[in-house]
Amino acid sequence: MFQPFLHYLEQELFRRFQLRSRAIPQELEFQVSQRGKHPAMIESWCYECPQLRKIRYTYINAGAMAQIFNSVIYPSYDYDLPLLGIDFLAFGKKKILVVLDFQPLFRDPEYLEKYIEPMRTLRDKYNELAQDLPMKFYDANQYFSPYLLFAKTDAETVVNRLFPAYQEYIELYWQLLEKAEPLTHPEARERIIKAQKDYDQYSVERDPASGLFSSYFGHEWSEKFLHEFLFEDAVPVVVPAID
Repeated sequence: MFQPFLHYLEQELFRRFQLRSRAIPQELEFQVSQRGKHPAMIESWCYECPQLRKIRYTYINAGAMAQIFNSVIYPSYDYDLPLLGIDFLAFGKKKILVVLDFQPLFRDPEYLEKYIEPMRTLRDKYNELAQDLPMKFYDANQYFSPYLLFAKTDAETVVNRLFPAYQEYIELYWQLLEKAEPLTHPEARERIIKAQKDYDQYSVERDPASGLFSSYFGHEWSEKFLHEFLFEDAVPVVVPAID
């Protein structure tokens, strides 16, 4: 269901940037699960370029049972841009959840005006994809913008509305990146480094996908995938021993 979205992102990246591959541990790059009645395949890609320090995307194909496309783009530490976050999940053709956002690193008014406010027009254009759904695992006021697309939808809407919205959001992100001025002060760069690391830490502790990964590929593989690929800058949480 979401292969066209992956291919579009890939074409845009290779057309616009001088990409270099970032190594992924072999067992995390591609894996096939034979658990249960329905086999599943997971494949991941990772790149970098001067403007974007980490571009990662993953596709899970479990046939009619599940189709999942996930991506996060991390700008270079020289830019204070939000992260570009994409999470599209289909469990059959009737249970479809989509999330698309510029994920802000900071909440101060000047930052939001500069990087988040430009999304308002697009959000309004695709208002049916901006449903007021509860966030079970995340704080909507942290790393999410007020103009994210977040919806339960159907296969027809994915093709007719989500795909053009996705293209326009990505185009807007490239425009913001093109206008962005590199940071000149070491303190500002350190602030970005900390904010991106904090994002990984926050995400690895809350990401509900760990249960999905575990169900297909086992708990050990899932933990490695979360900590060594998806959110590699997170520090493992040590659970205190109980005497």
